[in-house]
Amino acid sequence: MVAPRIAFVAAETEPAREAMAELERLYAHVPVERADIIVALGGDGLLLETLHRCMDRRVPIFGMNRGTVGFLLNPYSPHGLVERIADADAVTLHPLRMRATTIAGERREGRAINEVSLLRETRQSAKIRIRIDGIVRLDELVCDGVLVSTPAGSTAYNLSAHGPIIPLGSEVLALTPISAFRPRRWRGALLPHGAQVHFEILEPDKRPVSAVADFTEVRDVVAVEVSEDRTTAMTLLFDREMNLAERILKEQFQP
Repeated sequence: MVAPRIAFVAAETEPAREAMAELERLYAHVPVERADIIVALGGDGLLLETLHRCMDRRVPIFGMNRGTVGFLLNPYSPHGLVERIADADAVTLHPLRMRATTIAGERREGRAINEVSLLRETRQSAKIRIRIDGIVRLDELVCDGVLVSTPAGSTAYNLSAHGPIIPLGSEVLALTPISAFRPRRWRGALLPHGAQVHFEILEPDKRPVSAVADFTEVRDVVAVEVSEDRTTAMTLLFDREMNLAERILKEQFQP
């Protein structure tokens, strides 16, 4: 079997840069543009950046933790890297696509691996109308914000906002309010992965809202559409004992 062409990318931190220097001494490597496999060294943020950078190339990514939390990464070790990659489990992720329209009429798009979030810009609460597949499901949500999360992102901002952890392969998305004021008892909803979610900002001049798809922020929006992009597929590689689906399931039983 021909060994895959490996490229290394690293965060700007000292541990990540030291790890990349060590691996480049031990293994043959190529530029990212020529790689069959990308090894990402850093934290979850660096991995998300790498996924976005390579989103349309469909090149598998094997992450190793040289950051803090590292929920989406494998443990770091310089030894047996080629064998680990060959034996790894592959997980396919589909991003969310955000289409936002601003007060000025500008239309912007972005894609999110974790979540698309709408956030108030000022001291005043946002007022948002929510339609699902063209049907108004919530006429007015008064809140700090609201988000749509993928299963892979459900343990990130979504969980901090008291949203549900979603197992991989469940084919659902989480719709989660952020500090809902009215209706006070609404805790969100689980949606089919094919749902078309439409947010309408009420009183946008008085209560401005921004929309964020991972790293893409659009200020002063009046409408935001969110749906899963099944035409885009990304592959993450995990050591068998670090299987992402198992980690997401396990996270539901943490004290």
